[in-house]
Amino acid sequence: MGSGGGGRPEAIKAIPVRHPGRWVTAIVLVGVVGGIVYAFATSPNLKWDIVANWFFSRRILDGLVTTLELTVIAMGIGVVLGIVLAVMRLSPNPVVSTVSWLYIWFFRGTPILVQLLFWYNIALFFPHLTLGVPHFAPLYSADTSTVVTTFVAAILGLGLNEAAYMSEIVRAGIISVDLGQTEAAQALGMTRLQTMRRIVLPQAMRVIMPPTGNETISMLKTTSLVSVIAYTELLYSAQLIYSVNYKTIELLLVASIWYIIVTSVLTVGQYYVERYYARGAARELPPTPLQRLRRGLSIRHLQPPPPPVGPPPGSVGGLR
Repeated sequence: MGSGGGGRPEAIKAIPVRHPGRWVTAIVLVGVVGGIVYAFATSPNLKWDIVANWFFSRRILDGLVTTLELTVIAMGIGVVLGIVLAVMRLSPNPVVSTVSWLYIWFFRGTPILVQLLFWYNIALFFPHLTLGVPHFAPLYSADTSTVVTTFVAAILGLGLNEAAYMSEIVRAGIISVDLGQTEAAQALGMTRLQTMRRIVLPQAMRVIMPPTGNETISMLKTTSLVSVIAYTELLYSAQLIYSVNYKTIELLLVASIWYIIVTSVLTVGQYYVERYYARGAARELPPTPLQRLRRGLSIRHLQPPPPPVGPPPGSVGGLR
């Protein structure tokens, strides 16, 4: 039955609720951020020409390359060893799982700066490295200082520490996969290793990738700690320069801007990697920033026609 006039009721005109507090907050934030940027840009004590002169310096770029090398190698060690430790932690063998737990407990419980200093000074405890069977001629022997160089100490400190955190990330991804997947694979005759490699890990990647991307970005900045063992990465390269010309803030800004640039690139890469592994978890993937930008810049948008206001065809007085 229709309305008293014999037709459909008029469409409800929805009036959006106004939120003046949001605009006030946005204006205040823009003012604060703008004031900070203006203060840095117009400070008479900050020489931006020095920042520009040293930004593409050969010494700074060499330090940047070294930082990227440390990040890639340390993350590679952390991911591979982390997967092994996660599988060991989930092993039904109590000895294997206990060893994994002790490793994670130790490296998560000690500061990474202490670990870097320990590996850098390992020769004080073990002057010689010997590989072989006791009471027999050694297969390999060398001075520890020649094997554990500054670069090796940096890699060991960063990589072994990262493995402890990556193992927990991988373990969280593995246990997020439904147990029925493992049981079905075992029913098909797959071994534990085959099940882990073919069934569990591919599904766990959707959970593993976001924190792994965050760990990679964190590792990029954590490499600055190797400056305490006098390894010339990005920060230590800047320190060597401002120890001579005394332009401390300008050189720190140079290093900070490069860290922000590389972090931004890694953030974009992390977004697309997460998007890749999110396939199948949602019916439709969200649009990429580039797709949203193109949609926002388009002039015409296809919109569905408005609903009819009057009664539908073939109806009399609102009755079919």
